[in-house]
Amino acid sequence: MTAKKAAPAQDASALIDQRIEDLGDWRGKALAKVRALIHAADPQVVEEWKWMGTPVWSHDGILCTGESYKSHVKLTFLKGAALPDPAGLFNSSLEGNARRAIDLHEGDKLNEAAFKKLIQAAVVLNLESKSKPKASRAKGKPSPK
Repeated sequence: MTAKKAAPAQDASALIDQRIEDLGDWRGKALAKVRALIHAADPQVVEEWKWMGTPVWSHDGILCTGESYKSHVKLTFLKGAALPDPAGLFNSSLEGNARRAIDLHEGDKLNEAAFKKLIQAAVVLNLESKSKPKASRAKGKPSPK
């Protein structure tokens, strides 16, 4: 069994464009608005298309995903539990150890400044995680002196 690879960035961007167009309602507009905010918060963000149809925004690791459902748009931050959220944007997946999500329903107003700060904090967290040396997983071996 082979794992599905993410679509190349330019293909992913086109697929996200298509998803927004296909939705054709408030969910498409919400996804387009969030996408613009993500790019404004992090001009180096990379768009990906994973898991058979999920828009993903990354910068040295996944920042968040943008899933569309019948009644809402879900923005899932894979490391959301480690992010500061003073504005209380996270309103879903609050019980997990790592992920946090923002569910947007028709008519919801997203605090744009707080959302951009959340994206920027996710970038910083990814960069910090990347720069930390990995802890040794070997057990029972003495450390070198």
